[in-house]
Amino acid sequence: MTQMQFKDAFWCKEFTLHTGFEVLVQRLLDGRKMCKDVEDLLKQRAQAEERYGKELVQIARKAGGQTEINTLKAAFEKLKQQIESVGNSHIQLAGMLKDELKGIEEFRERQKEQRKKYESAMERMQKSKLSHYKKTMESKKSYEQKCKEADEAEQSFERMSASGNQKQTEKSQNKAKQCRDAAHEAENVYKQNIEQLDKARTEWEQEHIKTCEVFQLQECDRITILRNSLWVHCNQLSMQCVKDDELYEEVRVSLENCVVESDIDYFIKSKMTGTQPPGAIGYENYYDREPNRSNSPTQTCGMMKRFSGLLHGSSKNNTESVIPSAPPLEKADGVYASIFVNEHERTTSSQDYRVLYDYTAQNMDELDINEGDIVAVIEENDDGWWTVERNGQRGFVPGSYLQKIC
Repeated sequence: MTQMQFKDAFWCKEFTLHTGFEVLVQRLLDGRKMCKDVEDLLKQRAQAEERYGKELVQIARKAGGQTEINTLKAAFEKLKQQIESVGNSHIQLAGMLKDELKGIEEFRERQKEQRKKYESAMERMQKSKLSHYKKTMESKKSYEQKCKEADEAEQSFERMSASGNQKQTEKSQNKAKQCRDAAHEAENVYKQNIEQLDKARTEWEQEHIKTCEVFQLQECDRITILRNSLWVHCNQLSMQCVKDDELYEEVRVSLENCVVESDIDYFIKSKMTGTQPPGAIGYENYYDREPNRSNSPTQTCGMMKRFSGLLHGSSKNNTESVIPSAPPLEKADGVYASIFVNEHERTTSSQDYRVLYDYTAQNMDELDINEGDIVAVIEENDDGWWTVERNGQRGFVPGSYLQKIC
């Protein structure tokens, strides 16, 4: 199919009108508006991509996950890493869209300069054509008027000739001759203007054809550029989707390596506190203690004061007694189990023990300990308060708060 041409379709039968050219100029102006619309689309899309990418990077960098362990932690770290990578790729896409936007802006400005050049040339040709047309029409009017006057003068001469008045006849003859000469002169001016007008018309016609060809080429270029730009834009977005999926696929691969059993085993091995539960607490009758202890009310009172401070749920700030007392025992039938105190019966040991509970020293001869600490037991006193050493410091601690390391 033969392509239609602007130069064959945008003429106007009215000599003084230029409707075809005006339609072409409006088409190019509409095309320029379309270029700006595409530029706005790419600009806003680039801003959205850049904003989205920066937010993804910020999300990835602020994400926590430090408390997790082993394979799930590795998978989560991979997810954060790939989210940041996705964000950076969207920022790169924003940069490419901005480059595409810049190219369209430059193309639009080049077309504007070229269009203005041909518009100016066409305006000069149109003004010249209209000026010659106006001058020609005026000379035509003058020519017709002179011819009419010459005809009237000749008719008057014929009437005078018939009347026989020689003097009036000669006068009328001279006037007819003058009118006819004026008509001939007006005719020559009219013919000259017609020639000049035709020359201006020919020049305008050639310029119109040239302008139509340039404008059609501009329109072809504009449509091609915008079509290719939109095509590239869609390809960039498709590639971005593929890139995103590739990055997230790495996260899925990392999650495949996340094994629940492995994480459980890792936690147990790294944080285990012991393989045996504590032994049962035996019953001790309060009244079965040794007789010499019953004669020491002051010492017993001191023991009970310290003992009351070690009961579960009691305050650690009890400082009423400085005498070592027994560790906390279970309450049975409303009576606490009896406590045997014998300062002469001590067992010496250098075995390491693990601290089961936190304890804050309440007296000068006691020692602060925390759950999980490793201490060396120096003496295992029968009153329940053992002498231990930790980091070069010694003091009493409740023996029931310690567990022997096997």
